[in-house]
Amino acid sequence: MSYTFKRYDRHNIGELDWPDTEYGCYAKRYFLPFMEQTAEHFIGNVRTRIEVVTIDGLPVPITINEEEYGNSYVSSPYTHYVSYAREELALLNNKLLEGILGITLSGVGILLRRARFNRVVQINNWLLSTNLYPGIDGEELTALLDYLARQFPGYALMYRSLCEETGRRRLEKLQQYGCKLVPSRQIYLLRHPVGSKARWLLKRDRALIAKHGYQVVPPHEFADADIPRIVELYSLLYIEKYSTHNPHFTEAYIRLALESRTLCLYGLRKEGRLDGVLGYYSREGAMTAPLFGYDTALPQTTGLYRMLSAVLIGLAEKHGTLLHESSGVGQFKRNRGAAAAIEVSAVYDRHLPWLTRICWTVLDKLLNRVGVPLMQKLKL
Repeated sequence: MSYTFKRYDRHNIGELDWPDTEYGCYAKRYFLPFMEQTAEHFIGNVRTRIEVVTIDGLPVPITINEEEYGNSYVSSPYTHYVSYAREELALLNNKLLEGILGITLSGVGILLRRARFNRVVQINNWLLSTNLYPGIDGEELTALLDYLARQFPGYALMYRSLCEETGRRRLEKLQQYGCKLVPSRQIYLLRHPVGSKARWLLKRDRALIAKHGYQVVPPHEFADADIPRIVELYSLLYIEKYSTHNPHFTEAYIRLALESRTLCLYGLRKEGRLDGVLGYYSREGAMTAPLFGYDTALPQTTGLYRMLSAVLIGLAEKHGTLLHESSGVGQFKRNRGAAAAIEVSAVYDRHLPWLTRICWTVLDKLLNRVGVPLMQKLKL
């Protein structure tokens, strides 16, 4: 099948005729500001070049990187597979194993830098923890690879956020084309209806909202004055508690989300004070919340995480969508009806120098033989 492609950067983006569809309008609202400013203006630890590629008129964002080893993992494979992984070793609670794997990661990291591992084009990259896909099939994904391999001959090509449970045919097509399916993390997917135990737990979680005197704040009730607090709540959880390698959303990003509805925000407010917030987006029957945060200084017994999760799960049930719950807090999510799945990145490197191909091969084997069993055992 023959497709028509065109590339747009910040100099000719004004020529793009965005499709008058829900997806086309969303993509325009989301990426035009990024291209008019910089990625770093909206996400403080992301330096990348953003372009939009159209395949038969459908806009697909791509990010192009050279090195940028300090970037968030949403645009830096090195950060994801080395820097972030090194932090995760503490979860093993095994000093000997931590030491062995730490030395292994350091050696792998040196090799990856020499191989220019971060010279990569990521396709359908929305610079979020989870990239939901538009209505695009395996044939179109491989056609994009074929086109971009010619446009970027010295770059690895990557699709993030793929798993068998949500796109088996896409993965099969990409693997047949020659992609390596490199494991990235263990995620949790929730489909309704959930079982009786999960329903009971969710009912108990929702009851905490009234018990502690909170009100659920819908999208239209947020104001500009809330923006610094939203950034603070997200940072308290995802940056200070979890990892500095998570994306650093700025006030400009939150303002864009509120004004353009690029994220649908809900919050928990008590006596005028915002103590919790979440922001989700939906695409092709799935939804995910890349923005999540609460005041970690409040007692854990308050249950802010439980309340926010109950709000999010209730929204997914209301809209009849699959809820992609990302990674982490595995037992909590399992208890409330989610099922674990292994997420992979499809990496095409056949057109690259032998050292780069070896790096991706070693990483692929190491993660499949060691990483995945550990993730499943520890329920990360």
